[in-house]
Amino acid sequence: MDGYKKDGTIVFLEFLCLSVLVITSFCNAISDAACLESERQALVRFKQDLTDSSHRLASWSNGKNCCDWTGVVCDNLTGHVVELHLGNLHNPNHDVVVPGKAFERSRLSGTVNPSLLDLKHLQYLDLSGNNFGGQIPGFLGSLPNLRYLNLSTAGFEGLIPPQLGNLTNLQYLDLHDLLSVFFYTENLQWLTGLAKLQLLDLSGISLSKASDWLQVTNALPSLIVLRLSYCQLDLVPPLRNVNFSSLGTLDLSYNKFSNSIFNWIFGLSSLVSLDLSHNSFQDHFPDGLRNMSSLRYLSLASNQFNSSIPNWLYGFNRLQYLNLGFNNLQGTISEDIGNLTSAISLDFAYSNLEGAALRSLGNLCSLRTLVLSGVRLSQDVSEVLESLSGCLSDRLESFFLSNCELSGHLSNQLGRFKHLRDLYIPRNSISGPIPDSLRSLTSLTAIELSQNLLNGTFPEWLGQLRELEVLWIGKNLLEGVISEVHFSNVTRLRLLQASGNRLSLKVSPGWIPPFQLGVIALSSWNLGPSFPHWLRFQKDFVFLDISDAGIVDTIPDWFWNLSSQFFYMNLSHNQIQGKVPGVLNTSPPLGYPSSIDLNSNYFEGSLPCLPSNVGTLDLSNNSFSGPISPFLCCKMEEPKNLGNLRLADNHLSGPIPDCWMSWPNIFSIDLKNNNLSGSLPSSMGSLSFLQSLHLRRNNLSGVLPQSLQNCSSLLALDLSENKFEGSIPGWIDEKLSNIMIVGLRSNNFRGVIPHNFCALSYLTILDLAHNNLSGNIPKCLTNFSAMASKRNSSDPISYAFGHFGNSIETTLVVIKGILLEYSSTLRLVTSMDLSANNLSGEIPMEITSLSGLRSLNLSINRLTGRIPKTIGNMGQLESLDFSFNQLSGAIPPSISNLTFLSYLNVAYNNLTGKIPLSTQLQSFDASNFAGNNLCGPPLTDTCSINAVKPGAANREESGDGLEVDWFWFYVSMALGFIVAFWSFAGPLLFKTSWRSAYFRMLDSMGKKIRGVFANNI
Repeated sequence: MDGYKKDGTIVFLEFLCLSVLVITSFCNAISDAACLESERQALVRFKQDLTDSSHRLASWSNGKNCCDWTGVVCDNLTGHVVELHLGNLHNPNHDVVVPGKAFERSRLSGTVNPSLLDLKHLQYLDLSGNNFGGQIPGFLGSLPNLRYLNLSTAGFEGLIPPQLGNLTNLQYLDLHDLLSVFFYTENLQWLTGLAKLQLLDLSGISLSKASDWLQVTNALPSLIVLRLSYCQLDLVPPLRNVNFSSLGTLDLSYNKFSNSIFNWIFGLSSLVSLDLSHNSFQDHFPDGLRNMSSLRYLSLASNQFNSSIPNWLYGFNRLQYLNLGFNNLQGTISEDIGNLTSAISLDFAYSNLEGAALRSLGNLCSLRTLVLSGVRLSQDVSEVLESLSGCLSDRLESFFLSNCELSGHLSNQLGRFKHLRDLYIPRNSISGPIPDSLRSLTSLTAIELSQNLLNGTFPEWLGQLRELEVLWIGKNLLEGVISEVHFSNVTRLRLLQASGNRLSLKVSPGWIPPFQLGVIALSSWNLGPSFPHWLRFQKDFVFLDISDAGIVDTIPDWFWNLSSQFFYMNLSHNQIQGKVPGVLNTSPPLGYPSSIDLNSNYFEGSLPCLPSNVGTLDLSNNSFSGPISPFLCCKMEEPKNLGNLRLADNHLSGPIPDCWMSWPNIFSIDLKNNNLSGSLPSSMGSLSFLQSLHLRRNNLSGVLPQSLQNCSSLLALDLSENKFEGSIPGWIDEKLSNIMIVGLRSNNFRGVIPHNFCALSYLTILDLAHNNLSGNIPKCLTNFSAMASKRNSSDPISYAFGHFGNSIETTLVVIKGILLEYSSTLRLVTSMDLSANNLSGEIPMEITSLSGLRSLNLSINRLTGRIPKTIGNMGQLESLDFSFNQLSGAIPPSISNLTFLSYLNVAYNNLTGKIPLSTQLQSFDASNFAGNNLCGPPLTDTCSINAVKPGAANREESGDGLEVDWFWFYVSMALGFIVAFWSFAGPLLFKTSWRSAYFRMLDSMGKKIRGVFANNI
């Protein structure tokens, strides 16, 4: 893993090039010489422009000898200041809970005073890890004796001043900054004069415009270490001759390089460390790497290699660190892995491998870190531990088996791994209790067993693991009561993640925990009914989740003053009462946005004023009341970072204020089920990132503002159950072309359905029901391509927020006459509801091309004509409602093809004939067919012979396959009889001569018949 690389890589040549500087530093530190007054005054002026909130420079106010001040090193003979060690002592990546908290507290801020120029003998300057801001001062290039310059992660931004190229004695230059968002250089020509430079680190600085990066660095004759990670590099400039004769470390990770870069890397025979992770390499492993057998560190992680691991790689017997994780490799980890006898860390995480030669791995006696997460071992976990129980078990310190398809019980074999510090086996199917053998692993600092099937109780002996810092056992089947004994000696514990278990915490009211947790995740525990008083002593948390914890109490005032540096706070789904302070204070480290979730409680009062760094706020389903203008219009002069705002299901009232221009980063707004009134303010159109807007069930009115068309990122728009009026805007198709959900239900919209609606190809849910729309249903609905295709993706529609999760889109949809809420399965829902309007005309045949539609409701309109014959093409339909229209004719036989249909209502039309036979249709309630002239099951009229109704339902097929319409057959018979009858009887009635002749004929025929009978007798 990359984190282990940064901590563990030891490059001999890099150490050698810096050793002289370090030795000099120690030698100079042993000094009795007093500093010069001019240099002392220069340091005083330098400090005056700094903000030192952690009092790192407190000693600079004491005494006249600045050589005794913190971070100041003087020459032991002359007294000149030669070194300034003012770098942050905390690494932003090394905090076990949340990187950066201690680091942020210790950062100096302010400006770099030019008084440093008075330190003319300065050779060493370290300002790293501070927060100065602005551009790197160009005057630093006027310190001619400087050999070491470290400005990494110091908060600088903008263009790197080319004056740094004047530092011709410079041997070490570190400007890397992965926190800055705008740090760049247009070229590297300013480096050409630094002939003595041995280490250059520009990681995190944009070099996208510096097309000369390779030529310039190639010309630096003394360069040993080159780090250009996160530099937005992709193209490799042509290079005639490779001059990196002394280069030992090359880091080009987190760029966009492709395989073409290998051409010149293969010639770097002196390399001992190569990091090409997180690029765009593809296909097979580059064969040229086989000649670089001197490598001690190699990372090709997070690329797109898709071959098997080449056998020659197993021959790199000097290799200490190998990372091939997050690729698309084939096959297994071969038995030849046992040849990597120098290996200290091996990482194959999520590389698509199907197995590993575990016994060969178990014989790697130097191995300290083994990462097999995502490798499909598909074994009993006890078998895995047994296979690795060679000499590896005596040395292994970090073991990662996440998501390896492991089953069975954790056995006591774990006890063999005596020196284990980090144990990560989450996301498997391991069952049984937490094994007692873990109690003997006294060096454990991290245990991660979450998302398994572990059962039983929380063992008391966990409280005796004195070195434990991380305990992650969430989402298992653990149960029982936890007391103070379980935590008696875990004084180092910083992360406790045990959510999703059936555990109860029962401690005395005065219990003071022996730890200071940074992460507290106890969701679904039973912590109540009282608010947990022990939280009062946890003043350092950055993550708190006690949601659904059975708390029925008033929130104490002290809670809001506990920690102001949290990333995430979740108290949702309890029964907590009380008020939220007028101002919520939070300032997470490194400027990260925070998330506050108080939904589904009994909080009341007015909404709080938010600080600028809150990224997500969920106060929905509470009892907050009053206007929202004090909340939205608070501190408008401050930049707002809020992205996700949820205030639904409260008692908020009054208009929506026109203050949205102060919230430019909002992507999701949910204000439904309140008492908001008035029209939508035009400033909502300034929310260019807005993707989800829910205002359902308020008292909003007026026409939709034109400015809303500027919200071009909208995916979901729900304005249902308000009093909006006017026509549906025609700009929706052009300006909101990516929209997926449109809900305008139960408003006062009038006019026709705009034809340009048909251009919304991503539309999956359209609800225009209960308005005053008129006219015909547009035939172009066939252009709703998202409704015309089967929806297979079950991924939720989500928006990223903060650093701990996603905001999942949630939408209310009326299907089968029931209001349903969809969230995680929303992508599978396709629905069109045009019911309860004044639509007229026929149902367009084109609507049946929407074969992916699951719900169609056209009820309570004035539609006429027949149900389309091709209705059976809509194979995904689950709900179909044509009731209360003026449809006529028969129910098409093709409706029997709708095998998923679970709701059908055609009541109160003018339909006739027999209801087609199918598995579904006869199971529906008879009331769904009422008010027509239909017969057949489920109706009591069974269309018997004695009660056959003339109608299209009595159609049958003739022997030649042609369909016979019996209704028109009988009509024709009647007409034929009438015509024939009057053709014969008419002349007899009106012409005397015909009538006399007719009766004479009848008399003559009667005489002949009587004569025949008389002769026979």
